[in-house]
Amino acid sequence: MGLLSVTDGLARGVEGAVASVSEQLFEPVIRLGVTGLSRAGKTVFITGLVANLLNRGRMPQLRGAARIEAAYLQPQPDDTLPRFDYEGHLAALTGDVPHWPDSTRALSELRLSFRVRPSGFFASFAGPRKLHLDIVDYPGEWLLDLALLDKSYAAWSEDTLTRIAKRPQAQDFMAIARAEDGALRLDEGRTQALAAQFTSYLHAARAAGYSDCTPGRFLLPGDLAGSPVLTFAPLPAPASTPRGCLWREMERRYEAYKARVVTPFFRDHFAKIDRQIVLVDVLGAIHSGPQAVEDLRRTMADVLAAFRPGRNRFLTSWFNGRRVEKILFAATKADHLHHSQHAALTGIMEALLRDARDRADFAGARTAAMSIASLRATVEETVLRDGVSLACVRGRLMSTGKQAVMYPGALPTDPARILAPARAGAEAWLDADFAMMGFAPARSILKAGDGPPHIRLDRAAEFLFGDRL
Repeated sequence: MGLLSVTDGLARGVEGAVASVSEQLFEPVIRLGVTGLSRAGKTVFITGLVANLLNRGRMPQLRGAARIEAAYLQPQPDDTLPRFDYEGHLAALTGDVPHWPDSTRALSELRLSFRVRPSGFFASFAGPRKLHLDIVDYPGEWLLDLALLDKSYAAWSEDTLTRIAKRPQAQDFMAIARAEDGALRLDEGRTQALAAQFTSYLHAARAAGYSDCTPGRFLLPGDLAGSPVLTFAPLPAPASTPRGCLWREMERRYEAYKARVVTPFFRDHFAKIDRQIVLVDVLGAIHSGPQAVEDLRRTMADVLAAFRPGRNRFLTSWFNGRRVEKILFAATKADHLHHSQHAALTGIMEALLRDARDRADFAGARTAAMSIASLRATVEETVLRDGVSLACVRGRLMSTGKQAVMYPGALPTDPARILAPARAGAEAWLDADFAMMGFAPARSILKAGDGPPHIRLDRAAEFLFGDRL
């Protein structure tokens, strides 16, 4: 078995090296990973980015845009992956009654190709070159699962039970988990009940704004629903673990999840990514309270730890796949704030990531944080209330379809005022109340050559792949 694994690894390495050389010499390919946690807006980001790369009138900060002679969609290179439904999502966002498209719940891919005019000394001697952008869309929960590869079932159980013990959403599960004796003989009915209760907790925690909802496939099971690899849960460690006991079976299923679900995703998709954007609903976490913000901070550290930072090396790519060269952490829904607060939102995003980001920068990967809106759904408006001017936004509410003006509260310019109570375990903000409304996409009429309105998509594109244009 070990020899087969080594042989398979060598074959994959040689295949990857040949593909890499071919790409660099003939038609270079950038594989852009796009992920985000619940409600961060992956589908809207990809749709807005592609629409604005096909029609670049709103992309002034993408410096290489002037050298793009043509941009067009092509069949994706991987015939085994679903195609990202760009056309359907764009129709939802820009139709007569625009609405947010359904979230993607599995892996998908889209290839956008460019014909780029060369620059520099050889520009007059060479013709246009081709560059392919392969966008790989995957759920953020799958990314968090990579941390499980380094954890035993015992360590994962202890960490999980300790972390969720005080959360109200976990109380029902914690009650039956603490009452369970893992040393008793396996009973499939009890096993399924534990897994079902744990899954219910994960759904409730995600709805409450928590980010650390793993294992990710419990939330997005697909064709694995009901299988043993999704029928386990964390348990307190028993004094003994005799053969055939509940603990040992839970441990076996946990290891099977790592081997048959997490490892193939890492090997076949994640390890091949060149550039990565992680979308983060920072405003949603702030609205949910200090505990959700602290949970987000820890989760973002886990996210960055999942990457192997550093620039590609020819030989290491044979055996270890690619190394992500650039990672962008983007706080989404910037259109829910007046532009005067965008710097504060970006500052909070940077502070959430500072410790883990510094380690990645030291290792060689370029990282950045910014605030964006993939599709701008609001306009800015100043409202006078009690003699005070409030910088607000106005948009169409999802709940009623009516126009509404929102003042979400003033984000502090010092991120410590958000992070300090979050680290201290505060249950609520002491001196502020941050509001959120659900806005629907605005109806807009686009001029020829313009993509949908956005905030800083061009800057995000410039950081992620502008150097390759």
